Amino acid sequence: MDQHRASTRRDADDAAFMRRAVDVAWTARLRARPNPWVGAVLVSADGRVFEGATSAPGGRHAEIVAMDEARAAGADTQGATLYSTLEPCSHHGRTPPCTDAIVSAGIGRVVVGTTDPDRNVSGAGITALRGAGVEVTTGVLREDITEQLLPYLRHRSSGRPFVVLKMAVTLDGRTVAPAGERWITGETARRRVHAMRAESDAVVVGSGTVAADDPQLTVRDAEGPSPRRVVLSRRGIDPSAKVHPCTVWDRGIPELLETLGADGVLQVLVEGGPAVAGAFHEAGLVDRYVFHIAPVVSGDTSAPPVFSSPTVSGTLAELSLVGAAVLGDDIELILQPPKKEEAA
Repeated sequence: MDQHRASTRRDADDAAFMRRAVDVAWTARLRARPNPWVGAVLVSADGRVFEGATSAPGGRHAEIVAMDEARAAGADTQGATLYSTLEPCSHHGRTPPCTDAIVSAGIGRVVVGTTDPDRNVSGAGITALRGAGVEVTTGVLREDITEQLLPYLRHRSSGRPFVVLKMAVTLDGRTVAPAGERWITGETARRRVHAMRAESDAVVVGSGTVAADDPQLTVRDAEGPSPRRVVLSRRGIDPSAKVHPCTVWDRGIPELLETLGADGVLQVLVEGGPAVAGAFHEAGLVDRYVFHIAPVVSGDTSAPPVFSSPTVSGTLAELSLVGAAVLGDDIELILQPPKKEEAA
């Protein structure tokens, strides 16, 4: 009975400290790319707690930051427990292996949220730690961490970016604002789009959107970097368009995603019109759909719907609702296709 209680208590502690590591990981979301945004928590043998998150590329990984914080505070890392949302690396990249530093610090136990599908890691970090006599527990809050790291996990497991399709629509399912209006959605929803751009490495639109709206596609109403801008066009675009500098892509969408993935792009935000949205959707290349629904009616039955392709009818039944939010007067619905396994 005492053993059962101790095991239950340890499981609860593991979940609580890993939850803290997940929260810390979010602070690295905008700076870590193309590396994963990882959070780590170190609990010393005397119960002191220290945190770390991934630095900018070339900087310290989350585990190293947490251990450095402990040492700076005079804490002993010998026999400590280290929680990391992602499997520690065991290879030389821009920085030395985290596993070597963990073993050298005398960490007694490492709790890992999910394994890293990167071909340089892929279980090797866990194997290295266990081979050095470190106790390793895996799978704590795996589902939550997989959700947090979806763009990174998709990229490392498939070689292509995670694709987010964003569309603003009226109550009658049209993608054009009522006569005389520039925007379908309100200011809060538009700020949300800027935050989505900051989280993305590239944003894609069609030449029709550039011609009709002349968008900048930069981040202005949120913190974070502006994404690479890509315009789908077979005839080029106006040299004076505000979207410049941009990449004009005149080949297929699958080839675009392969090229962006090879360049280290983890997430693509598709902001194009119905034709571009329909093309991504029809090809089965959308990982997440974000619809911003405004409390307005277009009233124009000839206005374009969400998807212009005639072959996509009925496929939305396969999507599942994974999130919803109120954005001022608008509603945000987040949907995705059936889940795909991203990591073991």
